[in-house]
Amino acid sequence: ATAALIPPDLAAQLRGMRIVAKLPPAAGPLGQNASRQRGQGLEFSQYRAYEPGDEPRHIDWKLFARSDRYFVREAESEAGLAIWVVLDCSASMAQADLATPSKHKLSIARTLAAATIDIALREGDRFGLLLLCAGQLTWVASARGPRHRDRCVLALTQAQAQGELPTLASLQRAWERIEPASVVILISDGFDELGSAFALQLAATRRDVRSIVLTSVDERDFDLRGAFMFEDPETGARLASDGAAARAEFRQRFAAARQSLAQRLATGGVRYVEHVLDQSLAMTLSAALGAQRAARQFR
Repeated sequence: ATAALIPPDLAAQLRGMRIVAKLPPAAGPLGQNASRQRGQGLEFSQYRAYEPGDEPRHIDWKLFARSDRYFVREAESEAGLAIWVVLDCSASMAQADLATPSKHKLSIARTLAAATIDIALREGDRFGLLLLCAGQLTWVASARGPRHRDRCVLALTQAQAQGELPTLASLQRAWERIEPASVVILISDGFDELGSAFALQLAATRRDVRSIVLTSVDERDFDLRGAFMFEDPETGARLASDGAAARAEFRQRFAAARQSLAQRLATGGVRYVEHVLDQSLAMTLSAALGAQRAARQFR
């Protein structure tokens, strides 16, 4: 399943890459970066309400029998660094370049997400997945191992670009699932204010957040000729324009908007990396993850 998302040339470039964590966890025995964090270990920590994506075997059935509600039993476990991939699956992620209609933003986002998970798997770290689609949060709970990688890849292949991002109030639930000191990789097109606000709030609460913002070649170059009708896939708003007449103004305004977003995220402690669809995926991953081929370090 992973081979369907990660092309062979990229897979070869990923070999030996490691993720550089900005927030070093406490020492522990597992993973390249080991720490004490919430997980399914031996020492009980707390109960929390069951959410879609949690494994049924972690439900406390005795508590269910008494309360008629589902609760997940959390414990303190010694585990490696937690990697969370958060994927924007809103309708605008279906955008593709006119020259390569089959290569849309969501397909590139899936590959970036699968590659990140593949690196985390080889490092022995825990990894989880959060899909933001049609106003809903879809979770694949944090765990480790090849079988869990396959669950994440299946969720990625089934993800479709539709609707809008969930409200910021809905996104607040991520604080219970994405533990402090986690590395959070947010992949989006950078057009929705909710996504930026979510990244900044995570970074403000001791999460190591990296934002990969996807840009099409048409958006970067705006090399369009003739009359066009532009439509917002999420709101349906339309704007008629002539490509050549609008080119200079669009390029200037688009570049300014991207620069403003980059500065805002950087000020809030979020690493910003822009990926244009014709650029190297390996280079983008290296810039976003701090990936390297030497021993892992903190910075």
